Amino acid sequence: MAFTRALEVKGKPVGEGKEPLVCAPLVGRDEAGVLGELDAIVAKQPDLLEWRVDFFSGIAETDRVVELAQEVRKSSAGIPIIFTRRSIREGGETIGISEEQVLEMYQAVARSGAVDFLDYELSCEPKHFAAAVELARETGTKLIASFHNFQKTPAAEEIVAKFVAMEKAGADVAKVAVMPQGLEDVLTVLQATLDGQKKISLPIISMSMGAYGSLSRLFGWVFGSSVSFAVGQKASAPGQVPIEDLRRVLDVLQRSLAGK
Repeated sequence: MAFTRALEVKGKPVGEGKEPLVCAPLVGRDEAGVLGELDAIVAKQPDLLEWRVDFFSGIAETDRVVELAQEVRKSSAGIPIIFTRRSIREGGETIGISEEQVLEMYQAVARSGAVDFLDYELSCEPKHFAAAVELARETGTKLIASFHNFQKTPAAEEIVAKFVAMEKAGADVAKVAVMPQGLEDVLTVLQATLDGQKKISLPIISMSMGAYGSLSRLFGWVFGSSVSFAVGQKASAPGQVPIEDLRRVLDVLQRSLAGK
């Protein structure tokens, strides 16, 4: 029984349909930092890599970004790569470039062929989101529409509405990450993920953040979340657990669900 929907690259499922896919972030501040992280993480064989370019000090220099993206590609051992600028309003680092410049950077990186997925926030202006959709179609990359709330967990109905809006806007994958104030909020995200799978046809990535939210990273896939973000070397969001710990828990859960 499949609990999640597969993410695809060039028509093939990432990780050969494994549940969940494990994604490790790259958050280095410079080229040496990113490539040093990459070497350590690739050895742990995650299913996906996410380069959080908002951590990169050279983000305003598109040529540097493209060159580093290509270096990451060469050293990634074939692991698919997500390219992400997280905005400050959704928990990212402060960057000194405009949204138009962000999109120009996305265009250059996507057209270089160095990445497989683009993460772009649904909260951006509709014209900017539409440009990201068009770019993904042009370059054959997949667009992850994302929404993050670091203050609270909206009602399940609101989260499901985000998933629906992401599909309508043209995304290939729908992602929501929110902050729980209590265990009830973790249940809200899990319920919204189950409900969301009935409303949309896209793969869903969902999670609670922080200490309580770490529970969703361990077993959220059973409720339909296709990807769990784990620490390869450094965390990119609160509540991420080390890859090794995540895999131990996944092994127990998967054997139990299989009746072994």
